[in-house]
Amino acid sequence: MGDVFIGTSGYSYKGWDKTFYGDETPKSRQLEFYAERFPTVEINATFYRLPSEGMVAGWRDRVDESFRYAVKGSRFITHMKKLANLDGAMDKFFDRIDPMKSKTAIILWQLPPMLKLDLPRLDDFLAQAPAEYEHAVEFRHPSWNTDETFALLARHHAAHVNLSSKGMPMNLTVTHNIVYIRFHGLEGGAAHDYTIPELEPWAKFIREQAEAGRTVYAYFNNDINTRAPENGFQLMDMVGEHTVRPHQSRAAPITSGPLARPAIRVAPIPRSKASRR
Repeated sequence: MGDVFIGTSGYSYKGWDKTFYGDETPKSRQLEFYAERFPTVEINATFYRLPSEGMVAGWRDRVDESFRYAVKGSRFITHMKKLANLDGAMDKFFDRIDPMKSKTAIILWQLPPMLKLDLPRLDDFLAQAPAEYEHAVEFRHPSWNTDETFALLARHHAAHVNLSSKGMPMNLTVTHNIVYIRFHGLEGGAAHDYTIPELEPWAKFIREQAEAGRTVYAYFNNDINTRAPENGFQLMDMVGEHTVRPHQSRAAPITSGPLARPAIRVAPIPRSKASRR
């Protein structure tokens, strides 16, 4: 059986100060508060700028040993350099986050929406990605949704990021023994409040992946109006026994609404990392 880690994309939002953290939780203790309720979080700050050494040490030291981070790769690498001609940018990024390696579950590489299918570019990039880390790739242009793309990810032992988004067609192809899911919101975008019927097919998919022995990381990015943590609590309860929970948690309210179940594909996955890069 695989484990399921559910959390949010980021944890520090001004709109959450009262609705999630409450007046009694200072900003300096928000990560600790969060980590008592969720077992994982996506770090988005690393996308916008290289974090300071102090920030990295804080992320490492302020949570317990069981907590896991998904670290978002630098936009300088993905959006400005578009994965090529990196000139040491990859080494610089990983040298900075190396002190938190023991609590880093996976690196998220989100490609820009205008970057279309370019398999040689992606192949060269993944060949440079440090093999001691797990990697997940989020495509934001539909041209990437091909069998050749998923086969390439599988060869590099990289996870395909499965999306719930109004901007990309849903595709639940699995390419690795780690499954990565991001909930960007549907019609309401970042303000979308997922209903139970909308989450049910995802909960079923997650349970199926866990029962197949895969580890699942799922993150809610619908941060407006504090929907992300509320939907996270709901999905944790819906997934049930496979969900990794911190020492302290709580139940979430139940809502309702419709969604059709998407098709699921599993790409051939090499079993050993020995041949990796």
